[in-house]
Amino acid sequence: MRRPQTLFVKTSITLSIAFLIFLLFSSFVVAYYILIPVSKRAANDFASLIVISAQTWVELPPITRPEFERELLDKHELTLSPVLEPLDVSRSHLPYIKFLEDSLLELTGQTIYVRTQEEGDGTCFCIDIPVSNRIIRISFSRDRIGAKPPIASLYIIIGGTLLIMLTTLLLVRRITVPIKQLSDATDLVGRGESPILLPETGPRELMNLTQHFNQMSKEIAELLSNRTTVFAGISHDLRTPITRMQLAVEMLDQQQDPDLILRLQHDLEEMTELMAETLELARGLKSHSEEKIDLHAFIADVLASFQNKEINCRFSVDEPCFCTIDSHALRRVLNNLIDNALRYSSEAPIEILCSHKDNTVVIQVLDRGVGIPTDQLEAVFRPFHRLEPSRNKTTGGSGLGLTIVQQLCDANRWSIQLSQRKDGGTEARLNIPLI
Repeated sequence: MRRPQTLFVKTSITLSIAFLIFLLFSSFVVAYYILIPVSKRAANDFASLIVISAQTWVELPPITRPEFERELLDKHELTLSPVLEPLDVSRSHLPYIKFLEDSLLELTGQTIYVRTQEEGDGTCFCIDIPVSNRIIRISFSRDRIGAKPPIASLYIIIGGTLLIMLTTLLLVRRITVPIKQLSDATDLVGRGESPILLPETGPRELMNLTQHFNQMSKEIAELLSNRTTVFAGISHDLRTPITRMQLAVEMLDQQQDPDLILRLQHDLEEMTELMAETLELARGLKSHSEEKIDLHAFIADVLASFQNKEINCRFSVDEPCFCTIDSHALRRVLNNLIDNALRYSSEAPIEILCSHKDNTVVIQVLDRGVGIPTDQLEAVFRPFHRLEPSRNKTTGGSGLGLTIVQQLCDANRWSIQLSQRKDGGTEARLNIPLI
């Protein structure tokens, strides 16, 4: 059984348990120090009245006994009559009846049981009192007892429990709802989206926190916008002179120094590629509308762009796998992962596996290259980080490909992990939840 993880559930359970323990403890204290002593005192007084009534009836002249019986019924709701044999019916297990029997034993020195009888108007209690070789039966109804401590205690516990649960839920909700809103807004900021400004209301601490968060989200949105603008401006300003340089290089006499011209052209192409990747990194969090695609056909289309490359693709299931996804972001992620695998695979073929299980699509890009050291598996996602520090283009790219992959995965709530393969090489595992 999974333990609750949300703050609302955890706080509600903690407060509910604490309040319930306090309620049970309070009920025990009230019952032990108030209800039970009061019930015992009432039972002792009632037992004294019963015994005195039986003894008085026996001592009265027969002619005055009916008047005494009427007075006993009117004033004390007791019915008194002589009987020949004691009544043998079921006993009651009410705590008050037990207290009454103990009081009768203490007053008479005899064990006297309180019996129950079912009459037309409800339950009736009967007590047979032996007095002067006679048996005097005194009867009274269930309502004569009046107080009902067990039922009252049960009602108190049930009512208190409901009140505690309702108060706890309202109190915890008042605290956790603003925190949940902050959490959702933080998630949007983390994925590069601009959240709706949160209402700056509630307790002073939460209001101050919300104000600071709103200010922070505004500044982050402005920072991202400015970053994109700066990169776009730099890219535009550099692209024009680079284009002129490319034209100038192409107009040079190839007979003068063909190797130098080739290196210049290659350097200009690298500069153009680096600007494009840098601008792509700046725009990496830009979201696109989702669309329903056949994942198998989509991956095949992505692989078609890598012509003359040896790539083996295998799916765990043969039937089409349809999912609604940001296809633009997925294409960029797959392109970067495949390009990275081809770059470091040492001309060995790479393999792509796709499986669908438990509402999650898993895409694996496998290569047989030199692999990534364990202590570098997380660092390679940082911008411009390369395993080969010389930054030679023949041994690696610009260091932005995996950074863009990480940004896109975070923005779409996907996950990407790199790991070493058993026989050498690297596995890139892309997990795409479909719910």
